[in-house]
Amino acid sequence: MSIPALELMSALRSGRSTAPRLTWYGPDAERVELSGRVLDNWVAKTSNLLQDELDAEPGTRLSLDLPAHWKTVVLALGAWQVGMEVVLDGGEAELLATADPAPAAAAARSDAVLAVALGGLAMRWPGDLPSGVVDYAAEVRSHGDFFMPFVEPEADRPAVRGADGTAYAHGALLTDFAATGQAGQIGTDEPERVLLRAADGVGPVLAQALGAWRRDGSVVLVHPEVAVTERLLADERINAG
Repeated sequence: MSIPALELMSALRSGRSTAPRLTWYGPDAERVELSGRVLDNWVAKTSNLLQDELDAEPGTRLSLDLPAHWKTVVLALGAWQVGMEVVLDGGEAELLATADPAPAAAAARSDAVLAVALGGLAMRWPGDLPSGVVDYAAEVRSHGDFFMPFVEPEADRPAVRGADGTAYAHGALLTDFAATGQAGQIGTDEPERVLLRAADGVGPVLAQALGAWRRDGSVVLVHPEVAVTERLLADERINAG
């Protein structure tokens, strides 16, 4: 039986696949919208990058030294498809994804470092990278649009270790780690569209996003510098959060 992350991505690419599933508001009027199909495409490419280029497999740990951002969400989903453990508490891991690769590469606490450019729709890292550091934006696009794990992940393997050190298994990712609901939901027949604030941190954002997608909803993730106005709420048809 497939682990929940694989089943979730299958559902997002097949059900209402052209509807928005992840929308990001960043500084400088940046807006990125991913439909279910496009989100699945990014996640598949990321899983293939991790598996094919960085030799990740079930049980390999990925530390996310990143703020809450749409690429952070994609990296977590990509890692979960492989059966990896996403580390949020800053602990040691075989792979590290970071927006500040120089000190990470110098510390040499991970086998490989992914440099993640967060500005706009960056096609590559803006500048030189330390030797051995992989440019996520430049490399991920060359990988396949469909993901097939070399090894079927086991449901009892750790999937995420939160900022407080609490671990959740792959089999329980959508039941124990994912958020169960959103306060303030407005009565409506429209699919759930949840406001997420990046200032809340990576762990809460991932939990809320997984919960919304499990309920066949979508999320709007907003950078701390972006004001959540009535116009934004109305334009995005936000009805929860």
